[in-house]
Amino acid sequence: MAVQKRDSVRIGVDLGGTKIEFVALERDGVELHRHRIPTPRFDYEATVRAIADGVKEMEKQLGRVGSVGVGIPGTVSTRTGLVKNANSTWLNGKPFDKDLSRALSREVRCANDANCLAVSEATDGAGAGKHIVLGVILGTGCGGGIAVDGRVHGGSNGVAGEWGHNTLPWMRAEEFPGPPCYCGKNGCIETWISGTGLEKDYERATTISLHGPEILARSEAGEPAALAALERFEDRLTRGLSGVINLLDPDVIVMGGGASQMSRIYKNVPGRLAKYVFGKEADTPLVPAKHGDSSGVRGAAWLWPLE
Repeated sequence: MAVQKRDSVRIGVDLGGTKIEFVALERDGVELHRHRIPTPRFDYEATVRAIADGVKEMEKQLGRVGSVGVGIPGTVSTRTGLVKNANSTWLNGKPFDKDLSRALSREVRCANDANCLAVSEATDGAGAGKHIVLGVILGTGCGGGIAVDGRVHGGSNGVAGEWGHNTLPWMRAEEFPGPPCYCGKNGCIETWISGTGLEKDYERATTISLHGPEILARSEAGEPAALAALERFEDRLTRGLSGVINLLDPDVIVMGGGASQMSRIYKNVPGRLAKYVFGKEADTPLVPAKHGDSSGVRGAAWLWPLE
């Protein structure tokens, strides 16, 4: 397959459950083009075709051929070469990167979408210049990715950074055994500190079902139940991140996803980390993603780093 030229544009694709986003970046990170299309849900062949056609159309408009990186809501198994752990289930068990490479007649690089966040922020975002960047996504679920010197660290099993599927550390009696997770286990970090986890926790305490922004609004209005739910959320977030620091000790933790937009977590969580981190010392910076919702698709483009 064709190898991309040094001066080629970098194309990133973010494959989501409802939309596919495309971006083209110049070598210095300047955005040249961006557009979105609906995802052909539950249709694997149509998904491959939609991405290939979208890339070709963008290249036609730009008059340039680019390298292509794709962020997916899962990972490519290092053992089988097939997609696994994707919540866009029609990708699972498929040789997605190979099929897309064939459709575009060039090598296509794929990575987990949280890894793409980490790479984006390590390249020219909130973690630029840092050796080890942990990217955390607090959205519907709770994902994580690791960039080392600006490159994805996927691990030998392709699951590096998946902190959301460890058990919540230092679980209290009233938390045990924890809510059931789609992975088949109970008490995963994802079930507690995702946006969905916050909503379910509030509902368990009040019997009232609300969306995250509504809970936040109620807390800002002084509602005790909402304030208590956010206090629990922040304590669990602190415990979860402390467990990662004990193992990886990243230079910076960069946060993305809807729940990461709560400004209070950047005020309240960093000072609590030392309570749980081994040795009672922790000054790990906790910062929002510089590129916000664009970080994933930009990181996919940066899967082809500067030479």
